[in-house]
Amino acid sequence: MSWEITVQDATRFQELFGEQCQVNTPLGRYTSARVGGPAELFVTVTSGMELQTAVELAYACRINYFILGGGSNILVANNGIGGLVIMNKARAVNFRNIGAAVICTVESGMNLSSLARQCIAKGLGGLEWAIGVPGTVGGAVVGNSGAHGGDMHSILRAATIWEPGKGAVIYTADDMKYAYRDSILKREQGRNISRRVVLSAELQLTPESVEVLTARADGFTARRKETQPGGASMGSMFKNPENYYAGYLIEAAGLKGFQIGGASISEKHANFFISDGTATADDIRALIAEAWNTVREKFGIEMELEVELVGEWKFGE
Repeated sequence: MSWEITVQDATRFQELFGEQCQVNTPLGRYTSARVGGPAELFVTVTSGMELQTAVELAYACRINYFILGGGSNILVANNGIGGLVIMNKARAVNFRNIGAAVICTVESGMNLSSLARQCIAKGLGGLEWAIGVPGTVGGAVVGNSGAHGGDMHSILRAATIWEPGKGAVIYTADDMKYAYRDSILKREQGRNISRRVVLSAELQLTPESVEVLTARADGFTARRKETQPGGASMGSMFKNPENYYAGYLIEAAGLKGFQIGGASISEKHANFFISDGTATADDIRALIAEAWNTVREKFGIEMELEVELVGEWKFGE
């Protein structure tokens, strides 16, 4: 894949998307960590059809592309992202009954927490664990997002996924090869390939009392506020190793409150790294390295990132 966009390529995107297409757009404003350099080319899409059009054009032009949703669970390099960044605001949602269940069909740019609130208001259970979980449906499908004992694997009926050179393909939950915070799509991260893109998802929900669902969600919200810090972060930094909690390991390594530049490891929950508003992506990356190396040295455990490092990183500098 190419890292450079020609004038002709940029013109094609501008002709298709008009004001939705911009060049050298700073990405910090679009990420939950509030850091990151510019996108070489930035296109906002508002429907699944626009999303598919944008990614197919990028693939045809051999341009590197990245799908940006809620901006959580990613750390964008200070040098930015070469190629095309597609801001996914495809948010159409509808519901249909199938026997005793209700199927929610939702485009991948829909905010996950907002969707959970819609489902609760309609008396549909199965997604209330997602209250307060950052990101979009597409990101949740890729990462098998979950909380409070629930996850995407438990409710995903099918996903419509664009495949390079093939177009839209239907995947079942089994096709996704889900594991803890992992899927067949998640395993494409960090590889120099044209990645598959989630266009929409079908979620299977169960009718339940609005009052019961609301009470359950309120409990989850209270628990989240009690245990997780506010401020600019990316969510959980590392996956929990088998039989351990990443936050416990980082805390036991003596790193709660540890700071590099404008980034620090939260005093409230050590698996959350917080920016004070002055942090750079390199500050956060250095903090990640410090936590990973210290835990490895003290406990012999190699933690795996839950957050994806995106863009043009200059390792070894």
